[in-house]
Amino acid sequence: MVTTYTHTFNTPIYMGDVTVNTGLFIDGKWVDPIDGGDKIDIVDPTSGKVITTVAGGGAKDVDLAVKAARKAFKTTWGLKVPGAVRGQLLGKFADLLEKHQERLAALEALNVGKHFLHAKFMDLAASIAMIRYYAGSADKIHGKTIETNENKFAYTRHEPWGVVGAIVPWNFPFMMAALKIGPALATGNTLVLKPSEVTPLTAHYVADLINEAGFPPGVVNIVTGYGNTAGEAISHHPDINKITFTGSTIVGRKILKASAESNLKAVTLELGGKSPTVIFDDVDLDQAIKWAARGIFPNMGQACIAGSRIYVQEGIYDKFLEGFTEHAKELTKSIGGPFDEGVQHGPQVSKVQYERVMGYISSGKSDGAKVHIGGERFGEQGYFIKPTIFVDAKPEMKIMQEEIFGPVCSIVKFHTEEEVTEWANDTTYGLAANVLTESSSRAIRMANNLEAGGIYVNCAQSVEVCVPFGGYKQSGIGRELGEAALETYTQVKAVHINIGQVL
Repeated sequence: MVTTYTHTFNTPIYMGDVTVNTGLFIDGKWVDPIDGGDKIDIVDPTSGKVITTVAGGGAKDVDLAVKAARKAFKTTWGLKVPGAVRGQLLGKFADLLEKHQERLAALEALNVGKHFLHAKFMDLAASIAMIRYYAGSADKIHGKTIETNENKFAYTRHEPWGVVGAIVPWNFPFMMAALKIGPALATGNTLVLKPSEVTPLTAHYVADLINEAGFPPGVVNIVTGYGNTAGEAISHHPDINKITFTGSTIVGRKILKASAESNLKAVTLELGGKSPTVIFDDVDLDQAIKWAARGIFPNMGQACIAGSRIYVQEGIYDKFLEGFTEHAKELTKSIGGPFDEGVQHGPQVSKVQYERVMGYISSGKSDGAKVHIGGERFGEQGYFIKPTIFVDAKPEMKIMQEEIFGPVCSIVKFHTEEEVTEWANDTTYGLAANVLTESSSRAIRMANNLEAGGIYVNCAQSVEVCVPFGGYKQSGIGRELGEAALETYTQVKAVHINIGQVL
């Protein structure tokens, strides 16, 4: 029997009750997993205590969700529904998200540990903007007429793949879901969504809003579960036509392999990063400190485009380090829970992630890098880590090569543009890079020479819904956001019509 969980928020920042279903959302209904399923504990990262338990699905549940999605695609969605109607439903969905924005932000803050105001005005606001953007795109999926010769009329159609499997991470739970729901539904696909087993609460809440918006049953199905059960089943399912995944490079490789072993489903991967922030000595120092900090510390460093390698030109290195250290000290003073006033820095999302980040800090020390500030746990409970700055790090160290996904950065002195370009590109990742300089010619040269899918000049972590997002090298395949995302959710059909006679 499907159960619900109600959390009572009684804080100065947010007060109210929020109720979520704890089952699986398949074919427009809440159901229990087949064969009992897994029981997944949802943990409060500020205390390490269990908030509630949700159901975890497996291969049989995924198969049921895929069947519902396939039926909806053939009968009540897909190309049977005009793009204008799909857009209207997405618009209603966005309106409902806005109406429930505070409740969703409260759940996100509770589940992830990020501050409520950040969840509300950044994450949820961005999620709503994404859905609205793709609501406006749904009736603008155009093909082309192509001139060939006087005896032929040729044109293309952009058609939906069919059933899309979407696997999203825990760091921005609903924003990453919206990133996929918007373009998938706008282009006429149906969806089987697997939220992270660590942070599924907002997805569970949103399921009821999908029904309220008027989407036909089966258009969106939500199966929470572990990666090696539900995720594995989605990756291998022969009736899923496309998979979109955001997460680690290791899991991305597994998904590519599963696609090859099953039905060669189309794959979009947004994977890890090890982004450089390159700061030249002509910058406004105060602005450079703020942007570098914004590049690494938001969401406790748990962002794929986090600028964890900070390269500072020698002329301002000492002053930058001094100012950046003061910024980190002030941030450390503002550590607290998601509903405390004045908090800017919270816990890592889970015990596993806390231990992973602390392991990288230990590795940096062992390899010979020096902890300039931080590197320690904060408090006696929960998964809090102080903002951490390393100096004297070498390019070959793990902390310079691997994604830490925590509030940890290394500051390195450089001499020339050529030198820092080589260092910045010296990684298997290529998701993003930040360049801070007052020279427009230098900014353009760096943007051209850095091996990354997104270059942020005199800013950091400044993603826009209308601009493509994705990585080079082992940071991914394909693009999210903007018109580029719409292309990845459709396949192109070429139609050749003879209007002449056979001679």
